[in-house]
Amino acid sequence: MAPMLSKFVTKRNIAGALSVSVVYWLLFMRKKQIKKARKSAHSEIQYVVGEKTPQKTKAQVDAVFFRQLRKLLSIVIPGPFSSEVGFLSLIALALIARSLCDLWLIHTATYIENSIVNMDRKKFTSHIIVFLASMPVISVVNNILKYSIGEVKLRFRTRLTQYLYDEYLKGFTYYKMSNLDNRIANADQLLTTDVDKFCETVTDLYSNISKPLLDIVIYVYRLTMGLGGKTPALLIAYLIVAGFFLTYLRRPTGRMTVTEQKLEGEFRYINSRLITNSEEVAFYQGNQREKLTLLASFEKLTTHLRRFLEFRVGMGVIDNIVAKYFATVVGFYSVSIPFFAAKHPLLMGCGKEERYRRYYEYGRMLVKLAEAIGRLVLSGREMTRLAGFTTRVTDLIKVLKDLNQGHYVRTMVTGSKSTASNSTHDGTTNSRKQSSMPLIPGSGRIIFQDNIIRFDKVPLVTPNGDVLVDEMTFEVRSGINVLVCGPNGCGKSSLFRILGELWPLFGGTLTKPPKGKLFYIPQRPYMTLGTLRDQVIYPHTRDEMLRRGKSDADLTRFLELVKLTYLLTREGGWDAIADWIDVMSGGEKQRIAMARLFYHQPQFAILDECTSAVSVDVEGSMYQYCREVGITLFTVSHRRSLWKHHEYYLQMDGRGSVQFKPIEPDTEEFGS
Repeated sequence: MAPMLSKFVTKRNIAGALSVSVVYWLLFMRKKQIKKARKSAHSEIQYVVGEKTPQKTKAQVDAVFFRQLRKLLSIVIPGPFSSEVGFLSLIALALIARSLCDLWLIHTATYIENSIVNMDRKKFTSHIIVFLASMPVISVVNNILKYSIGEVKLRFRTRLTQYLYDEYLKGFTYYKMSNLDNRIANADQLLTTDVDKFCETVTDLYSNISKPLLDIVIYVYRLTMGLGGKTPALLIAYLIVAGFFLTYLRRPTGRMTVTEQKLEGEFRYINSRLITNSEEVAFYQGNQREKLTLLASFEKLTTHLRRFLEFRVGMGVIDNIVAKYFATVVGFYSVSIPFFAAKHPLLMGCGKEERYRRYYEYGRMLVKLAEAIGRLVLSGREMTRLAGFTTRVTDLIKVLKDLNQGHYVRTMVTGSKSTASNSTHDGTTNSRKQSSMPLIPGSGRIIFQDNIIRFDKVPLVTPNGDVLVDEMTFEVRSGINVLVCGPNGCGKSSLFRILGELWPLFGGTLTKPPKGKLFYIPQRPYMTLGTLRDQVIYPHTRDEMLRRGKSDADLTRFLELVKLTYLLTREGGWDAIADWIDVMSGGEKQRIAMARLFYHQPQFAILDECTSAVSVDVEGSMYQYCREVGITLFTVSHRRSLWKHHEYYLQMDGRGSVQFKPIEPDTEEFGS
């Protein structure tokens, strides 16, 4: 019995048993880790990022994918004579040269090995010299291929990025995407990482498909000429069957790729959100709560990545069996057919040595053919992954086009319920108070006219259909300053968003100057990246400032008006570069914003609590200068000191009532 048992106790069997034991232990630890994760504190954290109406994403290799891919390729390859086509042609030529080099290497290596076996030193030396002489050429071919592939990736990414940013930064699209539409979450992830991965995957796929296809054509031709058509025909038939089989099994890859990118975007968003709101979190000492949220997001990401990894490993096993090992068996069988035939016309009359040489040469070609078929079959895996990125980028383009045409999809309020609806078709009623009229976004009319702002029966409605004021009617002409007052949440900022065309009109007629003649200054002014000069002339560039006839001397005069000339000395002149958000105090930023207003000198300006950190005397001089140069002001403020700089007041009580009246000597001034 012992001798019989000893036959089975071999090194190979022991290694196999140990491998199975290790796999079992890893699976046990994985199960234990899942149980532990379910009991962790951060697993109880619930949150929603972006999409309020989650949709099941379908991303797979089908007719829809090829239509989407064709549209994206028309963006990155603008025409048949573009530089991108030139580099794609260079890749094709480099691939042809590389395949010919492979064929030549097989032929030369066979002769070298044959001369070694036959002890022919003279032939060995001559073939080795030829082999060494060809190495620089082959090296150049390989690196030309690498260069052209890298250049195509960069050019594709450049084309697609420029196209997307043209759409994203057209008008107020960037604002609408994050404030009026909830189909896309984490646009930054899509515009950066997803675009990069799409371009990389599509370029690699072009290379990974072109080379095997070319190899298949070359090797099939050579094998057919040498051994007949039956040998390569078997492998081609196997390619078709295996390709369809593996493509069917890989269908979940596209959907899982989309989910992976979405969760990566969520994790990045939550991290950036903590950075943006770090001061508030610190005051609340909310670091532990934020940690739980971050870990919850990270756990969602890693759980999905682990599932994706396990799926890829499982598919990898099947891929290796189908596309590599079984393909090799088919290859051996195919090449054996002519050699086992007793009277094969292409091998008749050949001696044993010649049959061996031919088998060795054609066998290598067959191995290369099998490798090419395997790579082509495995490229389906990359195509399925590409389907995920294609779906993500296509969805982004669709939303951008919708927003640029004035269509947005957002959760709308109907009574106490929330429903997702399309802004171009569906109206809604008010959650604060029911409106008898259906509210249709974009149904109002805007008339552009200089030196006047007129609201004619315009309802004040938020993008999700919440009615703040049923109807507003008032008129303000240039030279008449208006003080806007009312409690928080009454609709002051909403009024200005409609005036600035950030929000759609739900009815009525709005008459206003064109966008360039209306300026807005918030309580916390935006400081751009750039020089001190850029802070004053934003959004203009220095060249545009000079074209408009302004100079640094004019900018210095504006700084004098807001009492900030010391910044030129402190920071080192107009060309100084710094992180201005941190360098300047709150009051300095507000005064820079007023200097920015003086530089642009619009017809109307909206000042939204923009002098709250400025002293009363400096505030008064700034208001006086606006009156002198003809800038008409809409001011939101709680300061009593500002009443004297205005002729009318617009009071909103937060319950839908609006009063627009002149400021008389007996008007009660309220505020602090």
